[in-house]
Amino acid sequence: MRFLHSLSFIYLAACSHAAEPVPDQQYVFSNPPASESSYKIPTSYESAVLGRRILALTPLGTLSTVFPDSSGLRQPDGLGGMPLGLMEYVADCEEDGNPTFLAIKIGSSFKNVDAGSNISLAQEWTPPYPPDKRIKSTWFNWFFGSDDDSKDRVPYSAVNLPRYSLLGYIEKVGEASTKALASCYVDTHPDSKYWLPGNPIHESEFVRLVVTKVYWIGGFGDRAYIGWIPVDEWKNVTRKEWENVRLPGEKKGWNEWSLDL
Repeated sequence: MRFLHSLSFIYLAACSHAAEPVPDQQYVFSNPPASESSYKIPTSYESAVLGRRILALTPLGTLSTVFPDSSGLRQPDGLGGMPLGLMEYVADCEEDGNPTFLAIKIGSSFKNVDAGSNISLAQEWTPPYPPDKRIKSTWFNWFFGSDDDSKDRVPYSAVNLPRYSLLGYIEKVGEASTKALASCYVDTHPDSKYWLPGNPIHESEFVRLVVTKVYWIGGFGDRAYIGWIPVDEWKNVTRKEWENVRLPGEKKGWNEWSLDL
């Protein structure tokens, strides 16, 4: 009798888990028509506000460029037109959503830009706290737990979190703005004080990525906006707006399935 009671409890737990708002597999990577959506999908502007918060809180990103057609010193032949993605320090030091970089002249990304390459910056949100309630592969794992949880090297569903790519062009920062940018940049990256402009090690300069296009993936497509954000929306987000929103995992105790941040 106790065994049957336990089975009933397990069944109810499984049903409860099944009722969680799991993503519609058809719309994991794209948005459904408005008539088919079970959720209020954020607008492009609401997504821009979240994106600007990611930019403010995320000090690293991946810069993507392409190699020039001509071969350079210390590089193999045949690299012309090949893409290159490298980690780069990022700082949000201006109010219009243009990321700031301390460009080291010997760096491959900025050498490619000097040779005429296009450039983009990819950033993703990394929550400081893991969720209390993980997305599980089966209701059995959800109910009983899994020994593999402690070995999970990414303790959250990364594809369910927002990320973006900023496309644009590199613009040198004028000398009048360099001092203020240096203070902001070093606050974000304290070790960068050793290669500020004028250092005896490497030639460097402050530059900004002037954003011209924004591609956004807010998470699962049945509940988050996926697509292009108009660049004027990205640039018009105010500090007050992005300071007043929260991203998943900024606070402890969040649920990966929940739409509440």
